[in-house]
Amino acid sequence: METYLQVDNISKSFGDLTLFENISFSLMKDQKTALIAANGTGKTTLLNIIADVDTADSGKIIFKNDISISYLTQNPVLDETKTALDFVLDTSGEVAEAVNKYEHALASGNELQMREAMDLMDAAQAWDYEAKVKIILTKLKIFDFDKLISEMSGGQKKRVAMANILAKEPDFLILDEPTNHLDLEIIEWLENYLKNTRTTLLMVTHDRYFLDRVCNNIIEISDNTVYRYNGNYSYYLKKRAERIEQQKEQNLKLNNYLKKESEWIRRMPQARATKAKFRVDKYYSLSGQLHNHIEKSIDIDFVGRRIGKKILELKDVSFAFDDLKIIENFSYSFTNGEKIGIVGNNGTGKTTFLNLITGNLQPDSGEIQIGQTIAYGYYKQTGLQFDENQRVIDVIKAIADVVNLGGSRQMSASQFLEYFLFPHSKQYVKVEKLSGGERKRLYLMTVLMRNPNFLILDEPTNDLDIMTLNVLEDFIESFQGCVIVVSHDRYFMDKIVDGLFVFEGNAEINFYVGKYSEFYNFRLAQKQHQEKTDKLEKQKPKSHQKKKGLTYKEKLLMEQLSKDIERLTEEKQSLIDEIEQGSLDFKVLFEKSKQLEKVNSELDQKEMQWLELSEKEDE
Repeated sequence: METYLQVDNISKSFGDLTLFENISFSLMKDQKTALIAANGTGKTTLLNIIADVDTADSGKIIFKNDISISYLTQNPVLDETKTALDFVLDTSGEVAEAVNKYEHALASGNELQMREAMDLMDAAQAWDYEAKVKIILTKLKIFDFDKLISEMSGGQKKRVAMANILAKEPDFLILDEPTNHLDLEIIEWLENYLKNTRTTLLMVTHDRYFLDRVCNNIIEISDNTVYRYNGNYSYYLKKRAERIEQQKEQNLKLNNYLKKESEWIRRMPQARATKAKFRVDKYYSLSGQLHNHIEKSIDIDFVGRRIGKKILELKDVSFAFDDLKIIENFSYSFTNGEKIGIVGNNGTGKTTFLNLITGNLQPDSGEIQIGQTIAYGYYKQTGLQFDENQRVIDVIKAIADVVNLGGSRQMSASQFLEYFLFPHSKQYVKVEKLSGGERKRLYLMTVLMRNPNFLILDEPTNDLDIMTLNVLEDFIESFQGCVIVVSHDRYFMDKIVDGLFVFEGNAEINFYVGKYSEFYNFRLAQKQHQEKTDKLEKQKPKSHQKKKGLTYKEKLLMEQLSKDIERLTEEKQSLIDEIEQGSLDFKVLFEKSKQLEKVNSELDQKEMQWLELSEKEDE
């Protein structure tokens, strides 16, 4: 296999904070690799260095010559003066250049330029490029190709940037948290696309189902050591657990040995020190081999404050923004211990629902009753506010010095920070030095520490590393109050929730009992059944009853029109399917488009004739 990327002894520090030191690994052609590490260890910085957006303090990044490389950052910067379609077409490398030259040659009318431009189009396989771009944009739910980027939401902008990257079909693709702020339908499409593409891939993602189904190679960076796993996420979990168990056994043996040696060194007379120097050196050498950052398994059983019989009840609740209905006549009564997930496409009202039940919005009609004992812990997408000069431990201690776990069990603020993967060395740094993911983790802790009995989490998984997600899942599983979670993270939802509020859009909310994967399989089976039913219905011969009020010739004409309409409808759908495949060259695509216009015109004419005869027979 060809080596596409060699990372050779890369180091990076910010002031006195060392992110990584002498990191080395290689990636081979066709590998799809996930990079896993805790927040604050420099995953995004490492991707930036590999993509030549940032520079390393030392070391080398070596790519194979003549391969194309594309990088999708977490917060891509786009030219906001362009439309979605123009941005993708104008920034798509060799193909875009060929299309631009062809359009310029067409405008000039110069025969020589036309011939050269057509040769370029052939070489770049650019005849069907615009159609392909439109298909990708549509799959990413960008339907208005002519909308200015400046008028788009942050999520739409990221999807346009993603369309631009995917349309280029680079040899080597770098993705930093590609699933953030995408709805489940788009995530599943992207999953299939990346799984089937031949592009070599390096990505950072917290979406474990996405990672499991797309990647066949895992690189974990822990305690400045690189661990390689040639398999998917499930394989990684198994082998990593084995590695940690081995490290624990090694630590136990080393600790026992070092304890004895430490006692010997303490008792050793100064006069004998030179004779035993080799033994002292060995002691310090072995001390350095201890795995000091092996994950500690902490048993936590978070009870939270007492919760009464009445929890939260919604009665015929309705809410709309002007003419846009979000919720209509919705009723539900929560029982203690319920853990409910909320799923649905962006814009269907998930966050609005959370703001209604917490009193940040008032319903247009209906009633929301909250029990007197209820204490919400509300994690908002936009709730991150800290004093940058405050130390991490002071942020936590400002809320409480201890966390009550129930009964007489307690955790100190420092222990709780360790539980959420802030080692002692990180507890005394200022907030300004934390990474984006570490800030989200700290904010999450400030919500959990207030001893709530009803947790509301709005997209808690965005920007959190996989290690933190595992801790959060354990915490919520032990939590004995109610939980509502909005998340696009399918793995997280499967572990946490027992039922789903499914926001369908147009104020329709359905309740599904079970895990997300069960719901997804149920919906998939429904869709396949409907497609099969529609296909069978389409294949049924159409029976035409005898018409009254028509002459014999008109009856014959109506019969013929029905056959023609059926034939033209099938022809229309066939043409649409061919055009949307994106596999036609420019000339054939142009001919098919003209043919579609003709079929549409003929179909409209025949349907009008049929309607006129239909009205006549009813007279």
